[in-house]
Amino acid sequence: MMRDEMAASIGVLMDAGADFCDIQSQSLQGTTVRSINGRLRDLDDRSAEGLRVRVWKGGRWAYASSVQVDKESLRRCCEEAMRNVRGDRPSIDILAPVSVGDHHARVGVEPTKVPLEEKVAAVLDLDAAQKMEGVLNRIASYSEETKGNILLNSAGSDVSWNEVRTRFRAMSVAADGSRVERYYDGPDGCRGFELVKETDIEALGRMTALEAVAALKAVTAPSGLLTVISDPMVTGLLAHEVIGHAAEADEVVKGRSFLSGKVGEAVASPLVSLADDGSLPYAHGSLPFDDEGSPSGRTDIIRDGIYSGYINDLVTANAMGVDPSGNGRAQDFGRRTWVRMTNTFIEPGEPSLEEIISETGDGILCDKMVNGMEDPVGGGFEAKVLRGFIIRDGEVQGQVRSFTLTGQALEILRTVDMVGDRLELDGGMCGKGIEDWVNVSSGGPFLRSRIIVGGG
Repeated sequence: MMRDEMAASIGVLMDAGADFCDIQSQSLQGTTVRSINGRLRDLDDRSAEGLRVRVWKGGRWAYASSVQVDKESLRRCCEEAMRNVRGDRPSIDILAPVSVGDHHARVGVEPTKVPLEEKVAAVLDLDAAQKMEGVLNRIASYSEETKGNILLNSAGSDVSWNEVRTRFRAMSVAADGSRVERYYDGPDGCRGFELVKETDIEALGRMTALEAVAALKAVTAPSGLLTVISDPMVTGLLAHEVIGHAAEADEVVKGRSFLSGKVGEAVASPLVSLADDGSLPYAHGSLPFDDEGSPSGRTDIIRDGIYSGYINDLVTANAMGVDPSGNGRAQDFGRRTWVRMTNTFIEPGEPSLEEIISETGDGILCDKMVNGMEDPVGGGFEAKVLRGFIIRDGEVQGQVRSFTLTGQALEILRTVDMVGDRLELDGGMCGKGIEDWVNVSSGGPFLRSRIIVGGG
């Protein structure tokens, strides 16, 4: 039994001089189905397994991994990890939480038990539901990921868990001869195939198509420093890209974050509270344990406008003298562990969206993002918004096409004067730089602030 072999190998590594070590065994399964205009373009059903050995000695990690999970591969990985030790820094003692037991994801329908034909049929139905005059391209996609983990470490952890995620999405591209516009929507989360079964496929497809066609009549957005109501997706982009990345403690301890040394300072409006929480039920970035065996939990990054803390892995937590926050994450068993976000969001307040709009004289309402850029060193914020709506005299007057938002993150957060009552999260993937991707979500409520708008 590999679990017994892993436990024995922990003892071998410690006897060989490791200050701390862990071993993770992992199995991966994923399926992706995508269609365009009624024809399947991607059909990928994949699986892999492997193991990873980490050794902490002399202030550095040494890694070794294998795509084989057996006694001989484990032995070779342990030997390789010890050979890879190049520690020459003052060592930090690693004090890790002890996690034990077997933990299973709570899903209604295990995706791996659903026939591939049923997944393909759902995608083609969502594709067909987008048929409408003016729609040039119909795109529908389904993806699932199941990840099983066993982790043991020298602190005494012996824990297993699995993670299950699904996503179901429609995108319509509309054209009228002179312009091309698009719209997308669909659910995601740490759920099973019930996420698809609970979706009104016809309604999702038709709504996506209608919104894409309506966007063809949108006008150019105004420019300048404006009152902006960011939707949950754009609010989440602000929380994740700038504040979230700058709160990752591996950047903080290196002095490469504009939030270094900010704990206890007022950095935002008192209405703003921002957190990272990997324990939220069913959110796309949730996980019971990180890839170091630390339980997921909540970290208050900003509380009532006051900067409160950073997200940590084992090394940064011990360096800072705090508890690890469950944010040591790796893309898979063959990649290194970094400090990474899980679900990062601004907390909701009290007013409804309708109240926020009615109390906004003139401004612009955002709806969905295209992309965003991070600047964890300087604190700059830049986002491209898919579309928006002009607000005049407290009423929505008309639709505008894609535009950009720019500014300094903390300056924007200091101008927040209304925070909506509904928290929404949007799932996706986050890279550390341009690689090492992990599942996350970001979001928040509708948020009113002052931001520089660049017309599309």
